[in-house]
Amino acid sequence: MASRFTSIRGVLLDLSGTLHIDNAVTPRAVESLKLLRSAGVKVRFVTNSTKTSDERLHAKLSNLGFELSPSEIFTSLSAAKRLIQQRSYRPMLILEDEALEQFTDINQDTPHNAVVIGLAPSKLDYQRMNCAFTALLGGADLVGIHRAKFYASAEGQLSMGPGGFVAALEYAADKKAELVGKPARAFYELALADMGLLESPECVAMVGDDVLADLGGGAQELGLRRALVKTGKYREGDEDKATEPVDGVYSTFADFVDAVVSCADI
Repeated sequence: MASRFTSIRGVLLDLSGTLHIDNAVTPRAVESLKLLRSAGVKVRFVTNSTKTSDERLHAKLSNLGFELSPSEIFTSLSAAKRLIQQRSYRPMLILEDEALEQFTDINQDTPHNAVVIGLAPSKLDYQRMNCAFTALLGGADLVGIHRAKFYASAEGQLSMGPGGFVAALEYAADKKAELVGKPARAFYELALADMGLLESPECVAMVGDDVLADLGGGAQELGLRRALVKTGKYREGDEDKATEPVDGVYSTFADFVDAVVSCADI
């Protein structure tokens, strides 16, 4: 599999499930990130994390031992805020309080002209979902920050992601959600452009634990080289769910890095 990752100039990295699971770092992830950078590979972090603000996320990663700049992190939360600002939305935000910190400068007055929904376990109750449904019937747009089916805890237990809730609103209101996070093509393109590799996506690898949300959609359309890791939410046989075979399956992110840096072209 290593031969499929020769001439890699950039890597897009998923965070939760790939580099860490809750507050636990995946094996050798901190050291392997340093090794990847020392090989001259550009790195950007692309995450669908919506439970906390970008500032809190960077602080958490730093406390776990990762060396990274806030400007290297591309979150679906920041992509959602960019869309809200571009379209002058007055959104109903279904997000956790720590994530809402990022939207204090956004006008959220009623009547809402958008419903924005992310992973918000403490907020996804019937009353709030019904309020969102009413807003959608009144003409509001539906924005899904992402639609992952589930996510993994540090103990390996799977919990329901926002995807089912997005689908419920789509069904009830007969309205299609616009997605802003992975695997939307535009989301990957933001990170590629920041690396200066938008015109060379074939030289960039996407690494994640979700064969559909990380490695499907835009990652596949752009021709990124796709590496699936067997940590986080990965379950045996997940690689078979890809509409096109992934380029490599590795036990951990560290094993992927070992394969990349061992390639003669690096």
